[in-house]
Amino acid sequence: MTETVCNIAASLPRLAAAFPDRIAMRCPGTRGTDGFARYDTTLTYRELDARSDAIAAGLAQRDIARGTRSVVMVRPTPEFFLLMFALFKSGAVPVLVDPGIDRRALKQCLDEAQPDAFIGIPLAQFARVLLGWAKSARVRITTGKRALLADATLLQVEHEGAHALSQTGATPLADTQPDDVAAILFTSGSTGVPKGVVYRHRHFVAQIAMLRDAFGIEAGGVDLPTFPPFALFDPALGLTPVIPDMDPTKPALADPRKLHHAIAQFGVDQLFGSPALMGVLAKHGEPLPTLRRVTSAGAPVPADVVARMRELLPANAQFWTPYGATECLPVAVIEARELQSTRAATERGAGTCVGSPVPPNDVRIIRIDDGAIEAWSDALCVRNGEVGEITVAGPTATDSYFNREAQTRLAKIRERLSDGRERIVHRMGDVGYFDAEGRLWFCGRKSHRVETVTGPLYTEQVEPVFNLHADVRRTALVGLGAQGSQTPVLCVELNEGVRRGEWSRIERELRALAQARPHTAGIAHFLSHPKFPVDIRHNAKIGREKLAAWAQQQGVGA
Repeated sequence: MTETVCNIAASLPRLAAAFPDRIAMRCPGTRGTDGFARYDTTLTYRELDARSDAIAAGLAQRDIARGTRSVVMVRPTPEFFLLMFALFKSGAVPVLVDPGIDRRALKQCLDEAQPDAFIGIPLAQFARVLLGWAKSARVRITTGKRALLADATLLQVEHEGAHALSQTGATPLADTQPDDVAAILFTSGSTGVPKGVVYRHRHFVAQIAMLRDAFGIEAGGVDLPTFPPFALFDPALGLTPVIPDMDPTKPALADPRKLHHAIAQFGVDQLFGSPALMGVLAKHGEPLPTLRRVTSAGAPVPADVVARMRELLPANAQFWTPYGATECLPVAVIEARELQSTRAATERGAGTCVGSPVPPNDVRIIRIDDGAIEAWSDALCVRNGEVGEITVAGPTATDSYFNREAQTRLAKIRERLSDGRERIVHRMGDVGYFDAEGRLWFCGRKSHRVETVTGPLYTEQVEPVFNLHADVRRTALVGLGAQGSQTPVLCVELNEGVRRGEWSRIERELRALAQARPHTAGIAHFLSHPKFPVDIRHNAKIGREKLAAWAQQQGVGA
């Protein structure tokens, strides 16, 4: 291994040499009579490094090597993490797609990725054959015990690789460079068609450094990452991840007792989860005395959930809500204490404060434009305090979408710097502004703004006003009609247990709330919806496009 290698897996050999017997990962194993997982499936740093080496060598024997696009459809088990680190080490390109997305969208993602290999659980291999997924894949590997519908099992690959390494003694760590493609990570498609984000090795390495610095992460901690891809960062950060006993695609349905059991059993001091999972813990209401750092991302965390989580955490614990996206993370961060101090402004319609940009990000606000912008100009920027489109340039801002040139042009701006270098400015697709203190405020998705005859309305400046109502769980602003003359409609999901017959009273009270604020006074249509559609990744982003179609069917504006 040379000093020029840029690879998220490059830290594993060093950690294995320094802490060979330290637990690098715990996963749920057998289940006790009490119903709780025993977490008796573990990997030490030595095992994680040696076994991923062997798998990387075995993959190479099957021509899965540097640059080989490889679909990975494996549950968050030891096999998933061994496989991912093996692919990183070999310089291959793992392709990750959310398994819970619409079946047609999933097939489209796999077709777009044009993978050379398909590595998955037996069920994924069956679906591949039945539904015609990834027909370009020439190598098929299963995590099952038998090579059914596949060329080999992962265990066979590992054994073959271990034998090859014993003969050569060579390291399988490829001499990957910063600009080499490291992975293709598909977005959830919650605000459109899923797109494959091209990650280069420099993006992953920069993410580790920025997360470590932004949150003050030190090696030796124990993490409960409820979103499996984030667990890949833990070994590189010197943390021991405890993979929770839950379905990672349904965080809103996680059993809080199982989470608490794992946290207490292993002295977990760090937790990552979506706002939906934070809502589960907040509602459960049991203190979390061992936690020192909690991080929640994917969507704004409701203010009442933030307040309740602060009550459940130790006084010296930190609750961070970073802002970012698959294409660029982290962009900005804010801690719960500061977030709570901005709550009143949010409830008045100021938007959600997402904190200060993470160095060395260059975050700028430009005028809202739905078209492509080829080249950067400072003339694009708006004044501080003015709502515009959020852009970011920095070491984790990705360059492109795979096989999606039109979407790449819409999301990326090329900027020529004074020293002649060129960099990519990523358009977040969000709108917001900077306040007088230099803090970034999020006002919603650009595509979700409602353009009325009197001006634009932004979701995060409207919905918090109505979410204050005691009988309301959440609201969603949608617009019907052509841009510039849209009719604003507020869809309302009531709290559990509120009787349907109460809607007339609630609607009158919501109308009164609307009239109390100048920016909401023009909202005249309120619709009660039984249960909002949400994204499959974090169970937190509201499917406003689906709600708009539903509202149209209700005859609003007809």
